[in-house]
Amino acid sequence: MASTDTKATRDDLAGLEAGLDALDAVEVRRSPVREILVEKALPPVLAVALVLAVWQLLVSLGVLGLLVARVKFVRAAIGPILQGLQSLPSVAWVPPAVLWFGLNDAMMFTVILLGAVPSIANGLVSGIDQVPPLFLRAGRTLGATGLKGVWHIVVPASLPGYLAGLKQGWAFSWRSLMAAEIIASSPDLGLGLGQLLENGRNNIDLPGVFLAIILILVVGIAIDLLIFSPVERYVLRSRGLLLKS
Repeated sequence: MASTDTKATRDDLAGLEAGLDALDAVEVRRSPVREILVEKALPPVLAVALVLAVWQLLVSLGVLGLLVARVKFVRAAIGPILQGLQSLPSVAWVPPAVLWFGLNDAMMFTVILLGAVPSIANGLVSGIDQVPPLFLRAGRTLGATGLKGVWHIVVPASLPGYLAGLKQGWAFSWRSLMAAEIIASSPDLGLGLGQLLENGRNNIDLPGVFLAIILILVVGIAIDLLIFSPVERYVLRSRGLLLKS
């Protein structure tokens, strides 16, 4: 009887020790610093960087347009190239972009930029060409020469043309994105409207095809109504070309 009690006690002690060992073996998982940075801090930084990159791109295009419009040898050298790039279908950039970067977001961004940049630059050049010479003479009379004349006379007067170039650049970039998604379809890129359109064609799903077309049209109209139309109205009102309602 005593031996049985002793054996039970030993079994209980062994079970208790095993439980304590299991508790000691449990490792409390802490979120590593890298994971916290990637999930919490990285998205806002990327958003700010994207805004700054877009702003820097617009400024760079503005400088390029000013150089092409105001410097003769630059216009002779770069002007025909910009015109040729604008007439080149943006879908032609998809194959080289895939070979350069593979099927990833960098390929998409490259195709979008190559489709939009020539239109924006040419829009600014056209806007500068349409600045009345009287404005420039009046500016020189008031002392606005050199960079002051460019900043206070040329840039404000060419703003409608630059805005038209931005609208055209948006249209070209939107078409470029749809064409790239249709041609370079990949699960790594996610499901976009272009891929939705292509999937509807492959599955002979006519309602799905028209749904994708309607969604593409709705996005284009929404961007125009929410972004470009208010800016265009503001520019026209500032020049007295549109009465305030």
